[in-house]
Amino acid sequence: MDLSYDVEEANFEELVVARSHDVPVLLDISAEWCSPCRVLTPMLEKLVKEYNGKFVLANVDADENMRIAGRHQAKGFPTVIAYSHGQGIDRFHSVQTEGFLRRFLDSFIERHAAGSAAGKMAPHPA
Repeated sequence: MDLSYDVEEANFEELVVARSHDVPVLLDISAEWCSPCRVLTPMLEKLVKEYNGKFVLANVDADENMRIAGRHQAKGFPTVIAYSHGQGIDRFHSVQTEGFLRRFLDSFIERHAAGSAAGKMAPHPA
């Protein structure tokens, strides 16, 4: 499967929740009209390629998938949520620096691996 793909309500459980048991899934909830989204999404696309399978990027168009955005309490865009072992364990909002993104991803990937080794993982307060 691709390292980056679009998600909608019909395939959310399969492509985000279920897949996050095998590989960390970064959920990017954004909108086409959102200027910060147009900056952040290409940065995430670059990093998902660079990290080469250590995580996958699931893109959600908030305008077309308002139920997903609402369920995740996305009050602003972009909202990015880290999914591991079926749960959203961390999040951030708006554009961030590449340094922040790398630290966030490294911590997320490490926590996913630790959760895999332990058999389960407790959610991180968002």
